[in-house]
Amino acid sequence: MSSQIKALLEDRYQRYNTLEFIPHDPISIPHRFTEKRDIEIAGFFASILAWGQRKTIINKCTELMARMDNAPYQFIRHHHEDDLKSLLGFKHRTFNDTDLLYLVHFFRWFYEQHNSLEVAFLGTGPVPLLTQKARLEHFYNLVFSLPEAPHRTRKHISTPAKKSACKRINMYLRWMVRKDESGVDFGIWKSISPKDLICPCDVHVQRVARKLKLIERTQSDWAMAEELTKNLRAYDPQDPVKYDFALFGLGIEEKF
Repeated sequence: MSSQIKALLEDRYQRYNTLEFIPHDPISIPHRFTEKRDIEIAGFFASILAWGQRKTIINKCTELMARMDNAPYQFIRHHHEDDLKSLLGFKHRTFNDTDLLYLVHFFRWFYEQHNSLEVAFLGTGPVPLLTQKARLEHFYNLVFSLPEAPHRTRKHISTPAKKSACKRINMYLRWMVRKDESGVDFGIWKSISPKDLICPCDVHVQRVARKLKLIERTQSDWAMAEELTKNLRAYDPQDPVKYDFALFGLGIEEKF
């Protein structure tokens, strides 16, 4: 463990994990809401649509929330067939209204049975899901368990079973699970511990992590995400993914 790297990571974590971070990041979308299920749904869409420039992502998510009357949970649970017309024509990169309509259908089905999307990552069987790998695989399988699931929508939700680094879902879990005094992450899910989270690995995080020798693996995959998280745990065993702020800030803001 390098004391210099730890000092750098801690310094940048403190610098970037602030309320000033929120308006310029997709996490600003769920921050518009106060009701737990609104936060879950808005956060989910903001995370899976997190491709490309942050300004564009925020604009598209703002559009999507407006199409749901800026009340995503109420829209999903209580919409009528005609209400779905407001979703037609939505598109962000390769995500389109076919994908959106199915996910709205899935969420309606899910929330008819459960009060929180957290359950979708925990499973309901007799054996608890003890690893993030198992939780993400379970979530993916559950989302696409309905007979109406379009094959094309599968590419928008990653799973470790396909060796993906699962950047966007890991980011979503960071938002929902982590909580500290800064107020950026929400910490509204209590059944998953911050120490079990896996660091979201976008290209900026990966580039900085490799320069700091926190990653040796050359492939961008689940094993790489686990390697990075394992090395970050050496600096904070209870909350390793807090350093996502540091790595992302060094990459985006400082072009490290």
